[in-house]
Amino acid sequence: MTITVREGTAADRDFVIDTARRFAAFGPPPWRSALEVVGGEVRCLDDFFDGRLKGPTLLIAEADGTPAGFAFLERAIDYFSGAEHGHLGMLAVAETAEGRGAGAALMQAAEAWARANGYSKLTLNVFEG
Repeated sequence: MTITVREGTAADRDFVIDTARRFAAFGPPPWRSALEVVGGEVRCLDDFFDGRLKGPTLLIAEADGTPAGFAFLERAIDYFSGAEHGHLGMLAVAETAEGRGAGAALMQAAEAWARANGYSKLTLNVFEG
């Protein structure tokens, strides 16, 4: 299987939103329900696809030409230093692509995106599970 990563397009909307719904399965923190997590992420993605968000980058991993996962990258400001950095807001892999390298390829592409944008660091938040 060959994994490639490309920039996302409007044609990826259904795949990305369907894949983002998988966030419900990974144990959100106790102060958020799975419905809240998925609802918030889908609203953000809808805003992106509808052009209400300027600046984020969407990357799509493909396995032999079929969408396998996505990464949603944003510019962020460090709370303490005020320095700009990259933030990986969402990373999701389709269930059918798990364990095949799509997540690793997206992480490498996210790191390359951060370097290309002059960021000295790339942050992300994860669920405990």
